[in-house]
Amino acid sequence: MSLIDLLATSAELPAAWRSTVVGRFGNANFKLLRMDAGAYEEETHDFAEGLLVLDGSMRLSIGEEIVEVGAGQLYVVPAGVAHAVAPGSRGTLAILDV
Repeated sequence: MSLIDLLATSAELPAAWRSTVVGRFGNANFKLLRMDAGAYEEETHDFAEGLLVLDGSMRLSIGEEIVEVGAGQLYVVPAGVAHAVAPGSRGTLAILDV
């Protein structure tokens, strides 16, 4: 077993919007990244992706809709759904994927 301080680890990341794997559970990855006020380009995956905001808030763009995801909230993007992060997102994001 090991203890990982998620907020301290994210604060040490060299750049915003560059995720790093901090743990693996079976086939799943647990990643961290720092968000800054910039946007992140649209992407689509062939797997569901969990987006957990640890602190701050994320403005998630799904089609024409902007979903505000706050600290302590998890948004699960279904496989095959295009999504992007709109400008104004800040804080720490945990990503659960394969």
